[in-house]
Amino acid sequence: MTRTYFVAGTDTEVGKTYVTAALLASAANAGLKTAAVKPVASGCESTDAGLRNADALLLQEAMTLELPYQQVNPFALEPAIAPHIAAMEAGKSLNLSRMAGVCRGVMSTGADLVLIEGAGGWRTPLGPRAFLSQLPRELNIPVILVVGMQLGCINHALLTAEAIRRDGLPLAGWVANFAREGMARPEENLATLKALLPAPLLGTLPFDERADYRRAAHLLDLGPLTPTP
Repeated sequence: MTRTYFVAGTDTEVGKTYVTAALLASAANAGLKTAAVKPVASGCESTDAGLRNADALLLQEAMTLELPYQQVNPFALEPAIAPHIAAMEAGKSLNLSRMAGVCRGVMSTGADLVLIEGAGGWRTPLGPRAFLSQLPRELNIPVILVVGMQLGCINHALLTAEAIRRDGLPLAGWVANFAREGMARPEENLATLKALLPAPLLGTLPFDERADYRRAAHLLDLGPLTPTP
């Protein structure tokens, strides 16, 4: 049975890719077959093989199935700016139906766990009347929330969780990621989030300058997400 989750963040630069890769590695350590999709990514580099995004390449490395890059990251954009602006400048359309089709294709590969990583926060625009949050709604999949542990994270996390629920999707779990050093009163903030977020905490990741997702994998509990293989 394939289980699929959408990985959302409370903001940009909160460590969604790092956490997604760590979740994939944790699942692989448990003997599960894994796959991932980064439907849209800006900040891509031009290579001989075409535009490539570092986050999508990391997911490609962390998953156990071998998938072509275009299936992992169907919409690759060069400028490191909001995806809908990058797409507009490139004369491209971020087609939600095509994104959903690619995701469904990966979901049918036989993986035990499929993770679909978002871009930015929950309401990242894809165009004038489209948002990336419509993708998990179209796929009808639960959400994992990456909370960037920093000043303001309680408000951001609670508002994002509220938006997810209002969109009719379950919040399957959340990960507390200390993407930066020096947060004041970290334990108190963590305790508040644990008391207020309506989902299990899957793990707390301390600041790691190297962002070693394989090491972070051992700090995660996938019990609420995956069956015993």
